[in-house]
Amino acid sequence: MAGQLSAFGYSLSDNPQEADLWLINTCTVKSPSQSAMDTLIAKCKIAKKPLVVAGCVPQGSRDLKELEGISIVGVQQIDRVVEVVEETLKGHEVRLLNRKTLPVLDLPKVRRNKFVEILPINVGCLGACTYCKTKHARGHLGSYTIDSLVGRVKSVIADGVKEIWLSSEDTGAYGRDIGVNLPILLNAIVSELPPDASTMLRIGMTNPPFMLEHLKEIAEVLCHPCVYSFLHVPVQSGSDAVLSAMNREYTESEFRTVVDTLIELVPGMQIATDIICGFPGETNEDFAQTVSLIKKYKFPQVHISQFYPRPGTPAARMKKVPSAVVKKRSRELTSVFEAFTPYNGMEGRIERIWITEVAADGIHLVGHTKGYVQVLVVAPESMLGVSAIVKITSVGRWSVFGEVMETINHKNHKSVSRKDTGEDKFSPCSNACESYECTREPEPCACCGPESCVGQTPLEESAASRNSMFPEDLNSRYLIGWLLRKRKNHANKRVEGEIASGSKRKQEWTQGSIGEWSVVDKALLGGMLASFFAIMALLILLGIRSMRSN
Repeated sequence: MAGQLSAFGYSLSDNPQEADLWLINTCTVKSPSQSAMDTLIAKCKIAKKPLVVAGCVPQGSRDLKELEGISIVGVQQIDRVVEVVEETLKGHEVRLLNRKTLPVLDLPKVRRNKFVEILPINVGCLGACTYCKTKHARGHLGSYTIDSLVGRVKSVIADGVKEIWLSSEDTGAYGRDIGVNLPILLNAIVSELPPDASTMLRIGMTNPPFMLEHLKEIAEVLCHPCVYSFLHVPVQSGSDAVLSAMNREYTESEFRTVVDTLIELVPGMQIATDIICGFPGETNEDFAQTVSLIKKYKFPQVHISQFYPRPGTPAARMKKVPSAVVKKRSRELTSVFEAFTPYNGMEGRIERIWITEVAADGIHLVGHTKGYVQVLVVAPESMLGVSAIVKITSVGRWSVFGEVMETINHKNHKSVSRKDTGEDKFSPCSNACESYECTREPEPCACCGPESCVGQTPLEESAASRNSMFPEDLNSRYLIGWLLRKRKNHANKRVEGEIASGSKRKQEWTQGSIGEWSVVDKALLGGMLASFFAIMALLILLGIRSMRSN
């Protein structure tokens, strides 16, 4: 919506009081998000600003008292947002909620992060969860065609996007309404990603039922070097009785099958999940089963929510668990989860990361490993959108800290198909060194061994060679040799400085060839040689004079 309005000539304002119109985009998943909408609407009325409300709340609850007299636009009418804004500024109330064909994927867009493309692959879902209000707004499953999605992928890669996030109410259900499935789509998209892994794919949230049919195919895609080994699979409860009341259409055992299979088949697999505490009818035993499930897998990410009854849903009519009990269970599960140490053992490890944003502290940049572990590095903002090799220096509860060792220069952005590259393309340790340049000479890349990159040496050996450049005992070395070593050391420090500043220019320093020395090196050597010969000549003259005087 922001992209369309900007393309039409409107400017986005950071100051609500200076704006000519407010546009509120809403979510209906939980009660607090709708309450936030109510608060904003009240503030807008006080400020006497024209207002448009968009998103799932008006689409699913068009008769809300809070929306009376306000222009609204539904989830499948966002391509008409300019029209709604224009009419609202004229003083008219506009309501566009009728469903139609899916909005096209190439609408103008203003990305919150220019390196990340959020790509919807479908709207709606095939489920009927008893607590879900989103189904009322989003409706039944509607999938975009593979050709349209692949076309969008090609376009955003050309725009310089470095991460593509596939979004959906249920990624696993993709294509069932148009005769295809998720593995077919993923293979089509992966075949268009740059082979140097300069652009990564993140697969969106998927519920267990539709994953069970394609586990091995999905695992194969998750092993691909251009796909994050990460998946968000909500379980909601560890109790079959609660899952049945939720109408989730799977059992706790089937969820375990999904998790166990992915962990077994995908190296470094990371799985996030969701839990709803205090669903109507949840007993102490049901909750204990949920806690046991979370303890078993020690998921690195668990989104814990208290149950919120949403108007118009079957769960809203069920007998509620006392709110004090719900809060107690939520606190207990949160304590269990926060006691996990999922990243212990990563310290000292060498990892490739993809850097896409500035951390909230304004000091660190945020990157992610192949397993989508968040890595914080101190580096200039010029490294945003860059892939790098880092050494993990310390680990925290929610992320790890790293030191940049190399930045990766992507030389070949030509897309290749899976058929062209063969099965090697789907190996998590493919020969990625053939498609990037290392900006630091001696150290190997993390995705392959030291043998795979020409001219590189193991870390221990390279550290020893760098240490040998420093003078251990100046009195035991010739002056010329020490000066040359100092100059050589200065050159290496300059390379490290350029790595820290995000420079992608390859530096090569050859020890044995004078022809590759810089002008300063040659001038220094020439000056020393000239001084040497002048002193020798002076000594010879003094010797001759001494002989004559004798």
